[in-house]
Amino acid sequence: MKSVMRRRATRMLSRMRRSSALTQVVNFVHSVVSTFGTSKQPTLPMSLAVVRMIAPFDLARPFLRHLFEAVFVICFLLIVCGAARAGELEPVRVGVLHFGTVSWELDVVAQHGLAEREGVEMEIVPLSSTSALNVALRSGDIDMVVGDWIWVSRQRAANRNFTAVPYSLTEGALLVRPDAGIDVLADLAGRKLGVAGGPVDKSWLLLRAYARQTLNEDLADMVEPTYAAPPLLNVLALRGVLPALINYWHYAARLEAAGMKPLIGIDEALAELGVEEPVPLLVWVFSEDWAVKNPTLAQGFLRATYAAKHILAESEQEWERIAPLTQARDEATLQALRKAYREGIPLHFGNAEIEAAKQVFAILAREGGSELVGSSTSLSPGTFWRGFTIGSPAR
Repeated sequence: MKSVMRRRATRMLSRMRRSSALTQVVNFVHSVVSTFGTSKQPTLPMSLAVVRMIAPFDLARPFLRHLFEAVFVICFLLIVCGAARAGELEPVRVGVLHFGTVSWELDVVAQHGLAEREGVEMEIVPLSSTSALNVALRSGDIDMVVGDWIWVSRQRAANRNFTAVPYSLTEGALLVRPDAGIDVLADLAGRKLGVAGGPVDKSWLLLRAYARQTLNEDLADMVEPTYAAPPLLNVLALRGVLPALINYWHYAARLEAAGMKPLIGIDEALAELGVEEPVPLLVWVFSEDWAVKNPTLAQGFLRATYAAKHILAESEQEWERIAPLTQARDEATLQALRKAYREGIPLHFGNAEIEAAKQVFAILAREGGSELVGSSTSLSPGTFWRGFTIGSPAR
């Protein structure tokens, strides 16, 4: 250790000879303390004693000695305090899809140090699919993931203790090409309809229920459903292969920016079906056992994400900064994504919203059956976590 510090001090001598006394002290102390900072348990008395022996200037002069000791102690304490602060942070492992929109929000959390303010070290775990996220969550390889509360309810019915907190109210929509001659739902009869997510996609099932309510027909019998991945559906719609489609919110926003028009929003369908309160279709999902053991950690991470939502709700500059992440090809697309995101920020979630979720669950259970909801016939108690209140002030 001593030989290393001697070499560092010697390399600095030529510059120090041309510097003021203060610059000499600061430069040397910075070099030495940096070396001690690599130790897991640096001690101030030992460190100070060693550097007094190897200091490349005369510490017999009282002024220089006092200046040296003061600067050394300050630098030493900064390093120790920084290490202590890092040691206080507790990790939360967050599973994220490579192509998901959750990464936009988490980038804001990281950029502004929002997790650190809450004493949380956010660890991003990239995964390739929704099923991979669910497997990683169930195996305990990750702590948090954005998913849907129908899955949470189904897991709780099977005695798997997961729970959820609202992430977004933003929902998909049924969009049509402006040249397709489709002005009302009945005009879809006999036409192809693209559907993202497969036969038990929640938006598709809710629109089927809406058609039963308004037309007394099953939408699945009226149209020719075409199930495909969301990006492919957008391509087919823009090429004119599909006259209409149901797609997730950010894909729908891109299509709106490209000129396609919304025919029915999921929020409109829910209102017609008697659901009066907004219901999140996307939620943060995590183990309730983990949250009970780590309530401060779970609450801190969730507060950080809602602080990020606040920034994205207020700052145009932040959207410009994350524009590359959104892959928006033009300003119109970025504006459409920003508008849809902001409309989906949950502002409140309480008993009325939970009752609305129970209504939605009943509709989806009727339309999707056991393939979607499993053996349960109603929303499982505890699906939504009571340990976090939306609007909790951040640190």
